[in-house]
Amino acid sequence: QVQLVESGGGLVQAGDSLRLSCAASGRTSSYSMAWFRQAPGKERELVAAISWSVTTKTYADPVKSRFTISRDNAENMVYLQMNSLRPEDTAVYYCAADSSPNRPVLPSTPAAFGSWGQGTQVTVSS
Repeated sequence: QVQLVESGGGLVQAGDSLRLSCAASGRTSSYSMAWFRQAPGKERELVAAISWSVTTKTYADPVKSRFTISRDNAENMVYLQMNSLRPEDTAVYYCAADSSPNRPVLPSTPAAFGSWGQGTQVTVSS
């Protein structure tokens, strides 16, 4: 398993932007990566995922056209650019790495991801 550390969260106003970063301790180029979020009293949900090959990305419906996931395999980094933030985006955001390398299908459920960061809080005020 790799160690993942998220950064970039904070308190912003509705309409603002944030860029989350996820730094991995080891090579993640063979693993699909994802961002999940969990709001108080709610289940952890997928925000966005990107395949190990970088050819496939998926987004949750509420964030489509506002959020963009990207990765830099040379630096073992994953990013989540969040624009037009809304109060309902308030949550702890987690970076996660697939438990299996070179998976042919981009996973989207928490059970498929074996490494998790500690999370970074994003709070959007109205």
